[in-house]
Amino acid sequence: MPRSASPLRLMAMVALVAIVGAVGVTVAGQAMAAPEVDRTGRPAAARAMWVWDTSDPQAVVSLATARGIGQLYAAVPPHVDGSPKLAELQQLVALADAAGLRVDALGGDPGWVDNPTWVVTNWLQPALATGLFTGVHVDIEPYTTPAWTKNRKAVIKKYLTTLDTLGAAAAATPIEADIPFWFDEIAANGSTLDREIMRRTDAVTVMAYRNTADGTDGTIALASAELAAGALLGRPVRVGQETNFLGADPTEVKQTFHGMTLAQMDAQLALVRDAFSGSPAFAGLAIHDSVGYAAVTG
Repeated sequence: MPRSASPLRLMAMVALVAIVGAVGVTVAGQAMAAPEVDRTGRPAAARAMWVWDTSDPQAVVSLATARGIGQLYAAVPPHVDGSPKLAELQQLVALADAAGLRVDALGGDPGWVDNPTWVVTNWLQPALATGLFTGVHVDIEPYTTPAWTKNRKAVIKKYLTTLDTLGAAAAATPIEADIPFWFDEIAANGSTLDREIMRRTDAVTVMAYRNTADGTDGTIALASAELAAGALLGRPVRVGQETNFLGADPTEVKQTFHGMTLAQMDAQLALVRDAFSGSPAFAGLAIHDSVGYAAVTG
């Protein structure tokens, strides 16, 4: 989920702008994306990136093209049709079109599970009406609320109902969902929560956030159960990786590539990719997020 501004976040934005200069992308004066452009059916890319901050579309697309990102999950606010963010998103998609990138509408909040009809009316339908997006990517995270501890069964039921509602309203537009790696341990409908989510979506991204690939607590081990479930159900599974500062505690440090070099990060990502290359479910990697990733250099 998006985080509030901080000195580290501002430093990351400076790094993001620096990358723009380094790759020499010039897009000044380029026309905004037009809704009439048909972006349906664009294939998923081998590497995706969350974009919670859309305030500098040129910097985002330059970062993506410089680092082999082919798909963006771009944050879309409710009522985007009347939002000042619409102009940013139009420019982002125009630049992404020119660079051959796919853009999906990103949104989510734990409160969504309490009123999925509101989500459809105020978020999903306005987002799709722009014509800007190929797919929908949701990051709902209901486990972050006190209700998850107090009455988990009820929260799970509402969560799955929300996915059912969004899927029906999206019709032919593909829907993907973010899930934590431990959802395979959560019971749901006589199965497990990860599998119930896969049955309701077209793909998932498993947040297997570790800065090492190997070992019993590495990314490969954490993501393996979700890749197995995806293979069984015929659902693509991406492996998500974190780059933002999460805190100084060792448990937080091990979850992110923040503070490591780009070469170190790429070496670990290559191990993850190689480990899952033989899985029919493996759909590639997803990097969280554009600001944190820009700050990983060297």
